Amino acid sequence: MRTTVGIIGAGPAGLLLARLLHNAGIDSVVLESRDRAYVEQRQRAGILEQGTVDVLRAAGAGERMDREGLRHDGIELRFDRRRHRVDFPELTGGRSVMVYAQTEVCKDLIALQLKEGGPLLFDAEALAVEGAETDSPRVRFRHEGREDVLECEYVVGCDGFWGVARQAIPAELIRTFERTYPFGWLGILADVPPSHDELVYARHDRGFALLSMRSPSVSRLYLQVPEGTDAQEWSDEAIWDELERRFETADDWRLERGPITQKSVTPMRSYVHEPMRHGRLFLAGDAAHIVPPTGAKGLNLAVGDVVTFARALSYEKETGSAERLDAYSETCLRRVWQAERFSYDMTTLLHRTPDATAFEDRLQLARLERIAASRAAETDLAEGYTGFPFG
Repeated sequence: MRTTVGIIGAGPAGLLLARLLHNAGIDSVVLESRDRAYVEQRQRAGILEQGTVDVLRAAGAGERMDREGLRHDGIELRFDRRRHRVDFPELTGGRSVMVYAQTEVCKDLIALQLKEGGPLLFDAEALAVEGAETDSPRVRFRHEGREDVLECEYVVGCDGFWGVARQAIPAELIRTFERTYPFGWLGILADVPPSHDELVYARHDRGFALLSMRSPSVSRLYLQVPEGTDAQEWSDEAIWDELERRFETADDWRLERGPITQKSVTPMRSYVHEPMRHGRLFLAGDAAHIVPPTGAKGLNLAVGDVVTFARALSYEKETGSAERLDAYSETCLRRVWQAERFSYDMTTLLHRTPDATAFEDRLQLARLERIAASRAAETDLAEGYTGFPFG
């Protein structure tokens, strides 16, 4: 099998890249190790930055998002039983975010790829990337019980942290940067309308809490818990009781409870792999970087990566110049590190470490009070949350 771009992974990054390349007249093949049902059901991110929304619309994948997604023009910060709303459009010149789950993005892009795009192979496990330093890299993969080879001009690894793409880069060329956090998020899905019409980020002495949503009838909520927590250790009643404590305000706001349909624990870490390119192998998304979910940046960073690659390859095809492809890693990493910085700032602003001192607690409150009182500080948060420019 032969193609111009071999894409490993059919998450939102790989699927969007295939769509962007199709629209640019460049052929590709997507290899996905899981089956279609798994890809369309795995719960991940749910906040789309303004730039991601614009890219999906321009790619022809925004119709259902615009119909069913929930545009949000701000978030609410809670601390010391107080409430402060951050107005995104006013602070950023009109930008907002969209609540639209990654599962739905994948469904939309899969439907488009199967209808109009190149081959999308499910249950196709990539085994290795070979010849990345040559003009003809190859992806060995297993599909329908037999091994095959995909010959390419370029390979893009959108196969996550545990995928094979990153393993093809020689160890002596790699620099990694990592931080793990001593807490995680206990997340739940609940069949109850959201108790607030925008996301609520709560800083509390007992730990962080987040009120989010998946639809007007389904709530998504999170609790900071110690690292290594088993979600099943928490009863439904205990989860709701703790959420109620952490979201408490001085007014008459109330948290609505409902049946919990899913619960899981997400570990928290920051990770960056440099470089994001080796020869004709390019890394995108979680294959190259991971952020704690506090800043809602993971999916959006992956979108920035594949947009950068698609634009660079289109430029090379149009002009014959590989200048933008050569600059891929540097271009992406500028945005990645800003998102890492923002996600770290949000995480340390709102989470309480197990050994936090009274001094550190007061610093957190001082930072939150600064955001609430200073338009400049508030604008910095709003600009980071709604997204950094692509390339």
